[in-house]
Amino acid sequence: MARYDPREIEPKWQAEWEADGTFTATRAEDRPKYYVLEMFPYPSGRIHMGHVRNYTMGDVIARYKSSCGFSVLHPMGWDAFGMPAENAAMERGGHPKDWTYGNIADMRGQMKPLGLSIDWSREFATCDPEYYGQQQAMFIDFLEAGLVYRKNATVNWDPVDMTVLANEQVIEGKGWRSGAPVERRELTQWFFRISDFAEELLEALDGLEAWPEKVKLMQRNWIGKSRGLQMSFPLAAPEAGFDGIEIYTTRPDTLLGASFVGISPDHPLAKALEGDRPDVAAFCAECRRMGTTAEELETAEKKGFDTGLTVRHPFDEAWELPVYIANFILMDYGTGAIFGCPAHDQRDLDFARKYGLPVVSTFAPAEDDGSAMPEDGGPAYVPPKSENVIYVRGFAGETEQTGDVAIDAAIRFCEEKGVGHGVTKYRLRDWGLSRQRYWGCPIPVVHCDACGVVPEKKDNLPVELPEDVSFDQPGNPLDRHPTWRDTPCPKCGAPAKRETDTMDTFVDSSWYFARFTAPRAETPTDRTEAEYWMNVDQYIGGIEHAILHLLYSRFFARAMMITGHLPEKAIEPFDALFTQGMVTHEIYMTRDDKGRPVYHLPEDVENGALKATGEKVEIVPSAKMSKSKKNVVDPVNIIESYGADTARWFVLSDSPPERDVEWTAAGAEAAYKHLGRVWRLANGITEEMDQGGGIAAYESEGEGATTDGGDTLDLRRALHKTIHDVTMGIESFGFNTSVAKLYAFTNVLAKSKASLAARREAAMVMAQLMAPMTPHLAEEAWQMLGGEGLVARAPWPKADPALLVEDTVTLPIQINGKRRSELKVAKDLPKTEVEKLVLSDDAVIKALAGGAPKKLIVVPGRIVNVVI
Repeated sequence: MARYDPREIEPKWQAEWEADGTFTATRAEDRPKYYVLEMFPYPSGRIHMGHVRNYTMGDVIARYKSSCGFSVLHPMGWDAFGMPAENAAMERGGHPKDWTYGNIADMRGQMKPLGLSIDWSREFATCDPEYYGQQQAMFIDFLEAGLVYRKNATVNWDPVDMTVLANEQVIEGKGWRSGAPVERRELTQWFFRISDFAEELLEALDGLEAWPEKVKLMQRNWIGKSRGLQMSFPLAAPEAGFDGIEIYTTRPDTLLGASFVGISPDHPLAKALEGDRPDVAAFCAECRRMGTTAEELETAEKKGFDTGLTVRHPFDEAWELPVYIANFILMDYGTGAIFGCPAHDQRDLDFARKYGLPVVSTFAPAEDDGSAMPEDGGPAYVPPKSENVIYVRGFAGETEQTGDVAIDAAIRFCEEKGVGHGVTKYRLRDWGLSRQRYWGCPIPVVHCDACGVVPEKKDNLPVELPEDVSFDQPGNPLDRHPTWRDTPCPKCGAPAKRETDTMDTFVDSSWYFARFTAPRAETPTDRTEAEYWMNVDQYIGGIEHAILHLLYSRFFARAMMITGHLPEKAIEPFDALFTQGMVTHEIYMTRDDKGRPVYHLPEDVENGALKATGEKVEIVPSAKMSKSKKNVVDPVNIIESYGADTARWFVLSDSPPERDVEWTAAGAEAAYKHLGRVWRLANGITEEMDQGGGIAAYESEGEGATTDGGDTLDLRRALHKTIHDVTMGIESFGFNTSVAKLYAFTNVLAKSKASLAARREAAMVMAQLMAPMTPHLAEEAWQMLGGEGLVARAPWPKADPALLVEDTVTLPIQINGKRRSELKVAKDLPKTEVEKLVLSDDAVIKALAGGAPKKLIVVPGRIVNVVI
């Protein structure tokens, strides 16, 4: 007998889909559209199981919606610029372009065997000049619309690699690659005015009803709206042209507990003091060698420098506070200066105790729990703003009130006294897009001595990256490329120089969704295509992109709308968002003679020991797949061993898609065996049909053959219940539930004694229901059973409501607490009749052995208990 062979089946059907153009997206005005998009990958060179899970989920939706009559857009591209390619060129020689396009070819070759319903004709990479040339055109439009500008900004500068580093690339004050101490430098950078949209971006989150709440919360926190007080602490004696220090605080209710004023090392006053005081300059230089991520600032030792300056408290001229330069204060939030209230901020308290500064509480718990107050050695008291506390130094007397009420009272008090005013601020800062790197989109402007900064003419776009560059010395190769760098001014024609900074790669991924609607257009978008395809109906990707990528894309959609590249409806580009969990695997490790871990690949381990030596391994369960830990499973190997459908079935079946799924060899084997069983069922029914005269003979039976007989009716009821449940599962992203229903129905079909016609109908519908998950097997079964055309083009089956109504119920029969049989009865059968049927059941008769039951308990519609 023939057997299930995915190595033969899968390439055959992929070729059929390609020849048929099954997945080519077509604008059809007479059909509803559906745009499903997975976050596109970086071409690292290998796909991993996370890719398989992500793209399979999108594929299920795309295939399902196509079967439901939608015109579906399901594209794929590559997020191809970035430092890894440049680093590879530095380390291995060669060119970033060759490395990138080679990896793209490899990954495309690894992805295509998955049988994804992707319209590959729309494929592009962000490093294609055709793509980044349109990005440059938009940059010019944004510049003209005032959405992009230049200003001086403090950056992390690696003096060896001669490049700006992101905060995350500064590790313990050193460049992540060079190991050189990082400097904080002020450079002229390009910025997008995303902060102008802070309130709009915040308010619009409420309308994103199909987004996960946790993602919206992360975005709200990043935007960071706060209501506070802006005021000035006057200097006791003017210094370097400064009369006072402006501060912004979200807790003005603690002003009466102020202990010191702190300023950032990059504050203008600190910089002014550096010029004349070497001790200040040395401390500020030390601070600038720190990382600036929130995590690093939180964990780093809090250091301060007493400038010797003092300020007067706005409420009392006799009350003077020392001014410190502090390493934990950033210039890019608020005003770059704070007043410290140690009693109600743990960071301020640690600082105050280190430098012997006063600690004064302004409020205390409403109920004394016996804890020590901060001034008595206890921790800082920082309750939620909504909690009632007793204000002992407040602005409305010694009264019990919440922080929110007290903050409003403090703002009113300061405004009435003329010492400050209430303001709303946002944590969100303008988006710095300048990168001193080669492998990125060139910023399309020219610097002219006469004309200043001049945008390149659109006729001259794209400004392409030169290929004859060298990475044999640090820094940006574009700075050292005179034939590319030196160019005539587009405005006056005089000798000028190109901008050698390239764009942050977040720019590339912030509008690719729009380009997919018309990837070959000679403008950034084609408005007709964008009007039809936008918005993205379903966006799928990892939670790690929940903040910046999504926030930047939302900004870009607005900027593109303002500049005429997107319709107004696309102001929020992603209607629905789903963030999938990871694929995990056990870590296997042994120890070397010094006790250090040695990691081993899954294929080198069997039954908890190394295959080669028999040495037992330590096992870390459910760990994120990591090349360094060697707990990776290569999808290519899985496809070669079991087929793509097995990989797809497994990643959908084992766990809800928002949760992590652990890949196991046993799970993959079980999935493969189940798909083989489905194939044998379809093949067996086909052989029965052939023995009875083939499809023509079946068709001569007529429709009545599918409805007569109790077994046939039972099968059809189970089938239509499965149609309903699988459909609901897909619609709600409950893919694992849909898979479970299909597992169960496979058992029903395998045991069914229904007519051949009914079993053939059921097997064909099961192929349709499995098609989004296991498309190759579904096509094979559909063809074997005589289905017309491709199952990928067949309309989605509809459940018959009449067959979803249960007229009968199956009652388990327990004898002395153990299930021994079951009984199918009419739902409304009286208990006395049920009891008669129970007593005539073979298992019950055998157990009673001629006697009578001690008890016979019938729970209507649920269970029967027989006590002997």
